Amino acid sequence: MLFIIKSKLLFLFTIVLLTSCNTAIKTITVKNNLDILRDFETVEISKTDLNLTDKDSLESYGILDIKEIPKTIQYVDNNGDGKADVMLFQPNVNPNTHSTFTVVKISKEGINPKEICYSRFVPERTDDYAWENDKVAFRVFGPTAQKMFEDGVEGGTLSSGVDCWLKRVEYPIINKWYKKHAEGTGTYHEDTGEGLDNFHVGTSRGCGGIAIKKDSTYYISKNFIKYKTLMNGPIRTSFYLEYADWDAAGNTIKEHRIITLDKGNNLSKFEISITGSDKVSVGLTLHEKKGTVTENDKNGWISYWEPLEGSALGTAVIAEPESISDMEKYETDKKDLSNSFMQIKLNDKKAICYVGFGWKKSGQFSNNEDWQNYLNAFATKLKSPLEVSIN
Repeated sequence: MLFIIKSKLLFLFTIVLLTSCNTAIKTITVKNNLDILRDFETVEISKTDLNLTDKDSLESYGILDIKEIPKTIQYVDNNGDGKADVMLFQPNVNPNTHSTFTVVKISKEGINPKEICYSRFVPERTDDYAWENDKVAFRVFGPTAQKMFEDGVEGGTLSSGVDCWLKRVEYPIINKWYKKHAEGTGTYHEDTGEGLDNFHVGTSRGCGGIAIKKDSTYYISKNFIKYKTLMNGPIRTSFYLEYADWDAAGNTIKEHRIITLDKGNNLSKFEISITGSDKVSVGLTLHEKKGTVTENDKNGWISYWEPLEGSALGTAVIAEPESISDMEKYETDKKDLSNSFMQIKLNDKKAICYVGFGWKKSGQFSNNEDWQNYLNAFATKLKSPLEVSIN
């Protein structure tokens, strides 16, 4: 049985109208200490940061850039009280400089939510959970799919691996692709101009599935058993997954995770909580072992670049270098069990990493070098986050 946790109420709006006559209440300065452009990085501003009281409505405030152009805002209710307590926005900051923004009372003409970053449970396709933004899409598999597999029912899936949906358009495709699948009007396994799912997962780790290594053996969980959608919107989607307890060489492993994907990013943030082990291995499937594994100790990433049906695909895991205890290219003749693993030490029973892919046919990356340049830039930004001050 799949247990569903009800989601908190969220406020996700795009400001349609901001007028320059509004009075600024705060100034936000975002500093970039790197010699690269910072654009698709999300800044969080709370009601406390703005000295607002519980009686104040955060949705009555917006953000203007220096040219008084409104920034897209996502309002989030984190504590479930029905009121937004955090606003999200993505600043553009040129290399080695800072950008200034003003927080103002706003006038609104209509509400226009654009859920570019989107996730949901998908009961019409057994019980997937899928998520996407303007660059990438993913899915994982639930307990009904597992039971169908174990009972020998066609269409079942036994996997805690992560599936990649290779999209090459910036608009949402999850609902569209599942709809044509459910109605029998098409299949998402064929590319009709938007992309397709031709990424095989099976019992592999796919793109970011985890394992616990004991001696020389990797132990894995089965499908997720619980989920909770935390937020969708123009800037961020986030959700919770939980897995049934599983055994790793006599050790009972308990696992849940929060996955977050922001606009403009090819990598999802995985916050993996584990009890029963002090380390967790995050994997990338090697499929037919025809690609190239690269390990970068300095910047803390592993990558697999492989040919894929007339194109090419890069998958990757990034973590703080200090948290990484090992990297291993694990190869075997057993189907779907060859993976590249990054082993991450737990801090307060939690591991944080970033997992995702880049598809050549999407037009973002021409070759493995482009993909690795993206990973190096991503890792560099993690080491030197944007500095935010509020006056």
